[in-house]
Amino acid sequence: GEGELQIHHHSTLIVKMKLALATSLIASAAAFAPSTSAPQSTKLNGLKEDATKYGAAALAGAVAVSVAAAPAQALTKSQINELSYLQVKGTGLANRCPEVIGEDTITPKSGARLVDMCIEPKAWAVEEEIGKAGKTEKKFVNSKVMTRQTYTLDGIEGSLKSEGGNIVFFEEEGIDYAPTTVQLPGGERVPFLFTVKELKAVGNGPAFKPGFQMGGTTTTPSYRTGLFLDPKGRGGTTGYDMAVALPGLQSGEEGDEELFKENNKTFDVTQGRIEMEVNKVNSEESEIGGVYVATQLGDTDMGSKVPRKILTKGIFYAKIDQ
Repeated sequence: GEGELQIHHHSTLIVKMKLALATSLIASAAAFAPSTSAPQSTKLNGLKEDATKYGAAALAGAVAVSVAAAPAQALTKSQINELSYLQVKGTGLANRCPEVIGEDTITPKSGARLVDMCIEPKAWAVEEEIGKAGKTEKKFVNSKVMTRQTYTLDGIEGSLKSEGGNIVFFEEEGIDYAPTTVQLPGGERVPFLFTVKELKAVGNGPAFKPGFQMGGTTTTPSYRTGLFLDPKGRGGTTGYDMAVALPGLQSGEEGDEELFKENNKTFDVTQGRIEMEVNKVNSEESEIGGVYVATQLGDTDMGSKVPRKILTKGIFYAKIDQ
């Protein structure tokens, strides 16, 4: 309708929120259907990219055409701040990163910090070995996210320093991890701890501007912590140290051999990597936004499984505090 076309019009926000509630069921289905042509943009999530590419006119058209597009409107931080709790509740907005409008330049002063950083994955893939004509090759297979709207990282902050004339970001705190599960086309589910802990991102210049890139390694802690007990009551720091009761196999040293990995729980810390590219900068609000690609390892089931390699792609948002 007419109301939907005036996307950035303030008075239609409340109408949109009501509409969003009605269509959030359809939308959530559409949001997670893996799309082969463009894995990064499903009908729902693609709106953000469309807005950056073709401007608001195309976005208005998209909203008119697609009902499922309603809750996915990219809102700026100031628009989100105007909404009440009840207007956000149930719409999935809290799991989305704000968009940034503008293509300015921000040069951080010494002592500046990156705050309110938000990282929202939009596409997930798991590395698989695919056999073709007797040869196996490793390929990332698109998968769909099974976790509900809680997989976005937010409130991340850290210091900005300059090394050799380049910006370097040191991640320090925030909601910097999110347990997530994705499902492969065959039905296999792969859990992983999506995280950017201990990120040291080295940039390629002294200022944030469209085209600025930064990236570095991250640390992925174990998906499970020491208090987690498996179905037989074995855990990392608590619980039994072997399966008790019925199994007669494990009475001695020999019995433990083949079950060593199951019995000996470990807290595996692995390395990941993230690359980010800024494509929007608003110097007035001192905001930056852009896209990212990250790889990391999944759950090892406390040492008993070989972890899968997971690739996520999506968008990010951050504010420069100086």
